[in-house]
Amino acid sequence: MPLLPATLLPAVFDADQRYTADLHMHSTASDGALTPTELVSLCAARGLTHMALTDHDTMDGIDEAGKAAIQAGLCLVPGCELSTRWQGINIHVVALMPGGLQGPLIEGLEQQRQARIQRAEVIAERLEKVGLKNALEKAREQAGSDRPLGRPDFARALVAEGVVADWATAFKRYLGSGKKGDVKAHWPEISEVVEWVVASGGVAVIAHPLRYGLTRRKRGQLMDTFQAAGGDAAELVSGQQNPDVTRDLARQMVERGLYASLGSDFHFPGSHAAPGSMSMVPRTAAPPIWQHPRLAHLRDAPAGPLAAASAMV
Repeated sequence: MPLLPATLLPAVFDADQRYTADLHMHSTASDGALTPTELVSLCAARGLTHMALTDHDTMDGIDEAGKAAIQAGLCLVPGCELSTRWQGINIHVVALMPGGLQGPLIEGLEQQRQARIQRAEVIAERLEKVGLKNALEKAREQAGSDRPLGRPDFARALVAEGVVADWATAFKRYLGSGKKGDVKAHWPEISEVVEWVVASGGVAVIAHPLRYGLTRRKRGQLMDTFQAAGGDAAELVSGQQNPDVTRDLARQMVERGLYASLGSDFHFPGSHAAPGSMSMVPRTAAPPIWQHPRLAHLRDAPAGPLAAASAMV
């Protein structure tokens, strides 16, 4: 199945195509394993033409990624992935920011940074009670920098200290949804976060809507709340998905007029995800995210100028 080049990103999604855009990936600016430069190089090697760097609650890697994208000839969309709450559930929102970091999102990201610091302290306290001594210090060692800590850092610490055998077990026992290390109280409500993004010139996208364990009805309610706050899009495909469920998600999006985004949610080499690696996009009337008025210039723009603009953020 052919890959579509940058100048042919389609106005509609057709069946049996793979696209050269991946709009959800992470670097060492949050909990990814590759530096922004290394991530851009990997994306280029895998044949991508458009990419978004969407680290958790930060845009600190965008400047480095933008410079690397110029060298690689890739079109970089600045972005981030924001943690929010909805009906007591931790929901992630991808912010695609074609104009870079500006407006209310500046203060919003600082609020998120402080929330992550406070959250890490609570997670550490809880994990010490189940056997991870000096949990905050051990997680910091795994992070390898002074950035705010996330659950993956604690998961690596649990493995390194022999508390659990592997990453999957760390989340299954201690860090996954509803477990001791799943601390949500510090995150803002989803409507507030969507308002930051939209008021700052960005496009808000519900990240991986199939991963929250919601019923179809609840997923629809989430979309309705999100849309009422100004959100315009959801990730139709995030990594590998069941095709029947993906088609059903597409129907829900079409009913609401939501744009469809694509992303691997790549974090580290060797995982199930890789840049540009995701399930087939079904034929759907949901418009591609690059048809959004704030992102439409991506469809035909050469890589260099947008990457150059990103580098100056």
